[in-house]
Amino acid sequence: MSKPTTNQLPLMDDFLLHIQANNYSPETLYNYERDLNTFAFFLHSEMGSLPFSKVTKRTIEQYKAYLNSPNRKTATGEESSKRLATGSINRHLTSLRRYLSYLVDMDEPTPLAPNAIKLLRMGKPNSQVSELNDLIRLIECPTEIEKDTFVAKRNRAMLETLFASGMRISELISLKISQLDHSGKIFVEGKGRKRRFIYLTARAEGHIREYLKLRDDDNPYLFVAERGLNANNMKKHISANYLQMKIKWYREYLGISIKTSAHSLRHGFATYLAEQGANPAAIQVLLGHESLETTTRYVHASDRYAEDSHRKFHPLKK
Repeated sequence: MSKPTTNQLPLMDDFLLHIQANNYSPETLYNYERDLNTFAFFLHSEMGSLPFSKVTKRTIEQYKAYLNSPNRKTATGEESSKRLATGSINRHLTSLRRYLSYLVDMDEPTPLAPNAIKLLRMGKPNSQVSELNDLIRLIECPTEIEKDTFVAKRNRAMLETLFASGMRISELISLKISQLDHSGKIFVEGKGRKRRFIYLTARAEGHIREYLKLRDDDNPYLFVAERGLNANNMKKHISANYLQMKIKWYREYLGISIKTSAHSLRHGFATYLAEQGANPAAIQVLLGHESLETTTRYVHASDRYAEDSHRKFHPLKK
């Protein structure tokens, strides 16, 4: 994206290079750059070219009000076309928080501690699935914060697989390497011993391949523990409790306010397929639900999608 006509934040290019080097998606890199440019523009245009070193908690509160204003401007100084949703404001704040964390890690001076930036309370406490951008950040989180390469690649592959396929956590931990082929289609046995096909994305397949390059054992299970052996003197396969614990840690690290679990990734898979226009009957098959009624209860459209549909399709919209 084009840069604003302001001075960049200290070490911003280094921070973005750090994000890129840690295998984050181009979309995530773009979001970080845009969000930080927005903050830089705010300091320049709204705060009288306030130096970054002079930023205070009050500055952050003013920034929140600016982001929530219908008169705000984009990172390039253009008039904004719409008001930001609470989730989008929190993404801006989380980007800034992550940037501050990077400065701390690099032993660089920071005007505020990262945890001094408080996120807004979400306006939809009954939501069961996070914003898509937050789910992507969660899926990519192991690559950044796990110090052990094996753990980072394995956990990233697990989260990518969950969101790519919509499988249950019980199906994930029981997956065997022999079930994989080059088509991205996997035959699994779900609840009630019902069998169905699930499908991986090319992105998920790529992360699985990267993880398997690090495997040097004969365990038939796809996802195994780094240490510890079972009764057959093989590495143990990953447990559901371990994965849920890791997801909770990633969510808290990222500051995602909506409670998120392995089931949330399955729910997000279905919800965002529905929002993109996928047929509910197809989603029913992918999820392994016996009845379409179960699927339609499970794949409830978000409030935003319902509002967009109302505005677009109502016969008396004009």
